[in-house]
This record gives sequence, C-alpha cells and structure tokens, in this order.
Amino acid sequence: MEPTKEKKTLADALQTVWSQALLAVNSAETEASQLVTKVQNTATLSQEEMRKQVRELSDRLTSQRREIERRVEEGVRLTLQRVRVPRREEIAGLNARLDNLNRRIDGMLK
Repeated sequence: MEPTKEKKTLADALQTVWSQALLAVNSAETEASQLVTKVQNTATLSQEEMRKQVRELSDRLTSQRREIERRVEEGVRLTLQRVRVPRREEIAGLNARLDNLNRRIDGMLK
C-alpha cells in the first residue's frame, strides 16, 4: 500500500526537524571540543581566566540548547499545522455536538 502524500510530507518534515536538531547538537559539541583543546593548549591561564572560559562555554551551550529546543518546537508546530491536527477546543466542540446528537437520538427512540 502506497503511503499518502500527507504522511510522506509529515515524515519528511519530521526528518528535517530532527536533522536540524542533530546539526545544532553537533555544532555545540564541536565548539565545546575546540574550547577544551584551547584550554589544554594554554595551561598558563589563571584561575580567573579559566572560570571566565568555563562561564562562556556554559553560556554558549545553554544558548545553543535553547535554540535547538526552539527549532524543534517550531518545526513540530509547523508540521502539525500542515497536516491539520485538530485543536483541543475543536475536539471538545465535536464531543459536545455528538453528546447532543446522542441525547436527541435517545429521545426519539423512547
């Protein structure tokens, strides 16, 4: 059975989001590795300079983590919009209409 175009689009979009997240993680790992190498090569850093380097690394990693999270959330949100997943309010409205129809049908049967 051939997957529908919508399913292919969803799978492709999720694959793209996942690839972007992995790319961002790889970038953060590369940057951290470069900084560790720099610190190892400059063993003459003072404790204060070392603390400064560690704070900068921590700040950059935190920033990159937030960016990864933002990109993944945005990608998932856009993907779900494309496949038109109903919102919670829409589902609740449909449930209310079905309950109303059930009551009317029950009333007719009595």
